[in-house]
Amino acid sequence: MKIDLTDTTAGKVNKALVQGRRAIGTPAVGMVLTLVIVTDEENAYDALKAAEEASHEHPSRTLVVIKRVSRSPRDRTASRLDAEVRVGADAGSGETVILRLHGEVADHADSVVLPLLLPDAPVVVWWPVNAPLDPAKDPLGALAQRRVTDTYSSEQPVRELSARADAYTPGDTDLSWTRITPWRSMLAAALDQVVCEVKAVEVEGEEFNPSCELLAMWLADRLDVPVKRSLSAGPGLTAVRLATSEGAIALDRADGSLATLSIDGQPDRAVALKRRDTAELIAEELRRLDPDDTYASALRFGVERLNAPATPAAPATEPVPEASAPEASPKGEPVTHPAAAPEPAAEAPTTEAAPQERPPLKKRAKAT
Repeated sequence: MKIDLTDTTAGKVNKALVQGRRAIGTPAVGMVLTLVIVTDEENAYDALKAAEEASHEHPSRTLVVIKRVSRSPRDRTASRLDAEVRVGADAGSGETVILRLHGEVADHADSVVLPLLLPDAPVVVWWPVNAPLDPAKDPLGALAQRRVTDTYSSEQPVRELSARADAYTPGDTDLSWTRITPWRSMLAAALDQVVCEVKAVEVEGEEFNPSCELLAMWLADRLDVPVKRSLSAGPGLTAVRLATSEGAIALDRADGSLATLSIDGQPDRAVALKRRDTAELIAEELRRLDPDDTYASALRFGVERLNAPATPAAPATEPVPEASAPEASPKGEPVTHPAAAPEPAAEAPTTEAAPQERPPLKKRAKAT
């Protein structure tokens, strides 16, 4: 069921929701959260479709906020709110309200959304595109317990990751991080099968894909080893190779769906590692509403620290003999220093300091 409202208010939208539930015979509200999608007209359809599919796992009230750009100066000063209310089969397993904000009201979207939030239910805000640099300080982001962005949709994803790290607030997350959950699980399981020390890692993937950087930062942060980021033709992440004390471990996915796990001394295994669509990613993010500390740690590691060479150990130095005061000869003449004597004097043998052996560090990936 669809109800169109033109030049309306938030109060009338609430009344339309109640009217729609009564019309389809479900007056009770059985939703667990409010999902606010902030997007534009170009990306609204895909985002709404993904939210409706995710609502089968998480029944929710979905509020789609679309800020319409006014062309003339007169239209920019005029405020108008148009709404489309969907309930029943047209809204998945919840309710959907599409809000189109015109004029000055577009700068105060939080005042329109606030009366439509479900009472005593968590709020998640998702920006499919054009996310603010600091989501927690955005007026809509301040209403939410969880703020979802997607650096893959930005023009400069690597620079966007640095901005996200500087402005991180508990509750922030990124769909580029969600995309690598199967990779992290598979790599952690592979390292659980072999008792070894990881010495170096290489992450291979297409250019301008922030998921590759996030996976590389996670490995570098957890294993404390140098990680190399290399490029490939894609699609997405294509391979992760670990050099260990017991041989090489490789997870190679060339076609975007089926990967091969190779461990020295064991037969190769084929594992399902397909690229997931946006609906699956949103459904995963809605399963947990607490802060993701693992994502925060990996994000704060820093993109600039990737591809850094290993720090060499300081070489052992020979002890320098202490300078002693000049001694007087029996005739009262000072003894000449060996370096100034015309003939070389025999020097006392020096012993080298024994090199200190560093205990081996057992580096293992931690499953999240």
